[in-house]
Amino acid sequence: MPDIKHFDPDTALDTVVRLFWRQGVATTGIQDIVTATGLNRSSLYATFGGKQELYLAALHRYREQWSRPAFRGLAEDGRGLPAVAEFFDALIGVRCSGEYARWGCMVSNAQAGAENGDPDVRAFLDQHHEELREALHAVLVVAGAEGRLASGTDPATAADLLALLAYGVNLRSRAGADAGSLRATVTAALQSLGGRSAG
Repeated sequence: MPDIKHFDPDTALDTVVRLFWRQGVATTGIQDIVTATGLNRSSLYATFGGKQELYLAALHRYREQWSRPAFRGLAEDGRGLPAVAEFFDALIGVRCSGEYARWGCMVSNAQAGAENGDPDVRAFLDQHHEELREALHAVLVVAGAEGRLASGTDPATAADLLALLAYGVNLRSRAGADAGSLRATVTAALQSLGGRSAG
């Protein structure tokens, strides 16, 4: 007889995302996952594989639920720099207040952790970075076409700069930086790209 799953893998994976996101990979053991999901080890292994496979599945779920909707909204926003300012304002809001305050970003946490030594994780991080960069580039091209970027500003280079700024916001918020200081830094960066058009 085929093995019948008596649990919802999607619900279990959502729980695992929260666990890895909040605690990180190094400090999260299989027993932590068993306790959080209420599943036994054999069910976890049969459905997801080992801890590393489960972590990769969690990264992909995080990207689908959190990153890609934000990137899509940014790339499709036709307002130029005000859209970038709004993107960062929302980012800082999530990182510094509410249910997920001080968790950072699961992807940025992976950038800074030992788990990025895994080739599959590294490939995921590279792809995620490119998606972020492309979204920022798309909106900066709009700003440039409107003449609202500072003279000599290259949208591709500016997109790289802002992507790195996003990682910095994520990591500094996890370390306890306050929203006000992060917003001041973002404001200064956007003013350097386009001055008043960042407002």
